[in-house]
Amino acid sequence: MLQSYLTGLVVCGGIIIAIGAQNAYVLGQAFRREHHWWSAVLCMSTDALLFTAGMLGVSAALVAAPSALEILRWAGVAFLFWLSFTAFLRAAKGRGALSVGGDDRRSLGAVIATTLAVTLLNPQVYLDTLLLIPSIGAQQSDPMVFVAGATSASVMWFAMLAWGGAMLAPVLTKPLAWRIIDGIISLMMLMIALHLVINGL
Repeated sequence: MLQSYLTGLVVCGGIIIAIGAQNAYVLGQAFRREHHWWSAVLCMSTDALLFTAGMLGVSAALVAAPSALEILRWAGVAFLFWLSFTAFLRAAKGRGALSVGGDDRRSLGAVIATTLAVTLLNPQVYLDTLLLIPSIGAQQSDPMVFVAGATSASVMWFAMLAWGGAMLAPVLTKPLAWRIIDGIISLMMLMIALHLVINGL
C-alpha cells in the first residue's frame, strides 16, 4: 500500500512540476494575490476528480473517441493564444494594470471561470490525468492508493505555488518586475499553444 502511494506521489509530482498553462496561471494569480487560493484549490480538486475518473475507466472511452481529443486540442490552442495575448497586454500596460491588490482586481467568479477554462481546455491535462497516470496506476498493487498519492502531489504543488507566489508578491511590486512576470507568462502560453499546433497531442 505504501509503495503504491509513494509511486503515485513521485510520478504525479514529476509530471505536474513541469511548468504548463495551469501552473503559470496559478502562479500569476498568486503574484497578484487575486483569489489565488481559490484558483489553487480548484486545480487540486479537478486533478483529484480526473485521476479518479481515469482509474475508473474514462481513459478507455477517450482512446475510443480520438475526435474528442482533437476538439479539445484546438479549443485549447485558441484559449492559450487568448491567455498569451491578455498577459502581453498586462505587461505592456505596466504598473496600472499589475499592482497588487489594486482596483483592477477581477471578481472571484471571473477567476474561477478562467481557472476552469485553463484546466479543462488544456488537452495535456487529459493526457496526463486520464491516460498516462492511470496507465501507471493500473500496474500498482493498490490503484486507488496510487490515486491518493497522485492527488497528494497535486495538493502540495498547487499549495506551494499559491503560497510561494503570494509571499514573493511584496518583493515584486516594481513595475518592471510585474512586466517581466507577465511577459514570461505570455511567452509560456504562446509556446504551449504553438507546440500543440505543430506537434499535436
